[in-house]
Amino acid sequence: MTEMTARNIPLLEASPALLDARKDWLAQLEKTRRVAKLTVEAYERDSRQFLSFLCQHLGHIPDISDLSDLRVADIRSFLAYRRNEGVSSRSLGRGLAGIRSFFRYLTRAGLANIPAARVVRTPKQPKSLPKPLNIADALHIVDKNTQLDEEPWVASRNAAILTLLYGCGLRISEALALTPADFADKATTSIYVTGKGGKTRLVPVIPAVHDAVNDYLSCCPFILPPEQPLFRGVRGGKLHRAIVEQAVQQLRSSLGLPDSVTPHALRHSFATHLLSRGGDLRTIQELLGHASLSTTQIYTGVDTDRLMEVYKKAHPR
Repeated sequence: MTEMTARNIPLLEASPALLDARKDWLAQLEKTRRVAKLTVEAYERDSRQFLSFLCQHLGHIPDISDLSDLRVADIRSFLAYRRNEGVSSRSLGRGLAGIRSFFRYLTRAGLANIPAARVVRTPKQPKSLPKPLNIADALHIVDKNTQLDEEPWVASRNAAILTLLYGCGLRISEALALTPADFADKATTSIYVTGKGGKTRLVPVIPAVHDAVNDYLSCCPFILPPEQPLFRGVRGGKLHRAIVEQAVQQLRSSLGLPDSVTPHALRHSFATHLLSRGGDLRTIQELLGHASLSTTQIYTGVDTDRLMEVYKKAHPR
């Protein structure tokens, strides 16, 4: 049986039982486990790529029983196949995580037992650290007077969004999901933010963030209902992240900053600058909405690198 898209384009071939199990697994991820939408979409692609490969690898349409018979060599062959397509180690690791999640679902449902997936080692990941801006560049990027758009309200909008990323450590998707109701109380010192997996956290709002948002609200030409998106495009619709990314790209070129300067780099800068000023990891973890402290610990490496760079430049020997 071939799974089809809404446009009747074949996606993959697999037995009806296997396609149904895959559909149930994806639905459980989104509705029961409340996994982030982008993660569900990535896992859908990962599993589709694996089953498509398996159809060619086995020479017939795969069934659930074929998954139980998988050997370590079969899964390694898939990883090698993807590697030959130019896929990075990071993407391979993410893909293997998606496949393992599907296999664990099959095991819990009593449909298959696939021990080979537990034996295969995750591809070694290259060591990479976040690249934050220095404090001066971060303050320059979020300044309203630095924005390049000729429309004053658009410049205020962009400055408000970037100030939220740097001043509150928000992801761009979290900033764009805010509503006017979040800032209805002019004296509020915190807002609730919904992050990955639908998890909600309390984030402090500093005066600089208040000022930037209020400046945008005062000059926005559109009516903003309390529960509708706070940030709008030039035609009044919900603002898309690509517009913000494009604005930062233009700022980056104008200011002569490196390609690592992105909206997300402002979130990295928030964490790194807090840590360098004495913030503790557990608090920064809560502010960023990281599920695991180990994710936040990467910023200790960033701060150590910065200290060593200063040391090497300043030490006379």
